Amino acid sequence: MKRKLFATLLAAAMTGSLLSGTAAFAEEEISVILITMDSTDQHWVSVDAGAQRAAEELGVSYQWMAPDKKDDAQQIERVNNAIAAGADAIVIAANGPDAITASLEEAQAEGIKIVYVDSPANLEAEATFSTDNVAAGTTAGEEMIKELDAQGITEGTIGIVNVNAATQSTMDREEGFRAAFEGTGFELLETQYGEGDAAKSQDIADNYITQGVVGIFGANEGATVGVGNAIKGAGGGIVGVGFDKSDAILSLIEDGSLLCTMAQNPDVMGYEGVKAAVAAVNEEEIAETNVDTGVSVINAESLAGEGAEAETEAAEEAETEAAETEAVEETEAATEA
Repeated sequence: MKRKLFATLLAAAMTGSLLSGTAAFAEEEISVILITMDSTDQHWVSVDAGAQRAAEELGVSYQWMAPDKKDDAQQIERVNNAIAAGADAIVIAANGPDAITASLEEAQAEGIKIVYVDSPANLEAEATFSTDNVAAGTTAGEEMIKELDAQGITEGTIGIVNVNAATQSTMDREEGFRAAFEGTGFELLETQYGEGDAAKSQDIADNYITQGVVGIFGANEGATVGVGNAIKGAGGGIVGVGFDKSDAILSLIEDGSLLCTMAQNPDVMGYEGVKAAVAAVNEEEIAETNVDTGVSVINAESLAGEGAEAETEAAEEAETEAAETEAVEETEAATEA
């Protein structure tokens, strides 16, 4: 808010120096900038959608700045651009919790408020809105174990396709996933990293399949799509579990290539993140500063239920419209008579 204070003092000084007339200076609009890990994953598109909705409701200036791929240098550049643009607040999903720290410290030194969504950095901020990734990763592992057990499989190797070793959120998911297999007869292979790229992740999953794995875990959207496509290309027979929700992932669940995915609530992250950022700029109290935005398991059964519910709603709407049309026609007929 340093720019607003400067504008206020300048306005007061000029008003006092004028012999006649008045000088009206409108307070500068609050500027919030969202910086995600990349601009391509549907997960980040949903974060942006939630952030936009909050910005519109609060009447603040909003911009989404994101690298075209997961890259620390590109994300640091976006933070520096936000500082240069005079942002009042930065809402960020840190690609690397350490790599981005110095840039965020510089932003804080400029009076910019920092709020984390999805993935925090190793720097204290105003608030964090993210999934409890360790718990969600454990749930993913438990879902895989249940399916393998249902197939009568109690041992074998499991592959893990992660993003990189620096992204805390996906490393936490892997930690939780591995914890689910402790004490079982399964062997978890060395993690391979695909940088969140679906094509690279598919190549990794293909290699796992040639090694004879019974299951593969994808730690984010790109990894999950890659895992599903590899299993589909192999003709099935491997249990695939992933993270995030996109049209491609849902399609792979529907055709049986993936067992399920852990769906986060990215729109909630963006929405609440911007609200907290504006509150911080206005020096208002933020009720909760570390919020778990939740996760749900999406599988073929839940998708079928959603489809049936949608069909029922559509049928009810059509029935209501027909009844309304009939009532109008009866009224018009009575009037003409």
